[in-house]
Amino acid sequence: MDARDEVLDRLWAQRQPGLPFATKEEAVTMASIVEKETALARERPHVAAVFINRLRQGVRLGSDPTIIYGLTRGRPLGRGILQSELQRQTPYNTYLIEGLPPTPIANPGKAALAAVLNPMKSNDLYFVADGTGGHVFASTYEAHERNVAKWRQVERSKAAAQAGVAGAAKSPSNL
Repeated sequence: MDARDEVLDRLWAQRQPGLPFATKEEAVTMASIVEKETALARERPHVAAVFINRLRQGVRLGSDPTIIYGLTRGRPLGRGILQSELQRQTPYNTYLIEGLPPTPIANPGKAALAAVLNPMKSNDLYFVADGTGGHVFASTYEAHERNVAKWRQVERSKAAAQAGVAGAAKSPSNL
């Protein structure tokens, strides 16, 4: 038994009752998605709560990292996900499949495993990037749509700033 198995066995024995997965393997798969969704350890229990809430309510997970894994088997995509890729049927496309994908999409760390087996209490069903490296969470689709609109504005501002820098670099006064 390796160290990860020991950690998993300990966390599994202390898990919250009523989680929507029956095996350690399913917990590892869920933890791998949480691992890829946020680099912030403090957010993992909240992200886990969102996915667990979705599973409990029969809502698809809708996780971008699962789509990327279905396309690249773990290599970075290097660009945004295309609409055609959101609609591509793979065993990992959690926008189209019910429940968990067939295998983990990454090797989850202890924080992701602990988050999945003891998620925070939350009614949230949605999250989106907040522009600071973290996420903003919502319990209703309407609130989520407002958060997405804010994120799109952050993206537009970043793109405009990058275009301004690129334009300034090509300006005749800089040559």
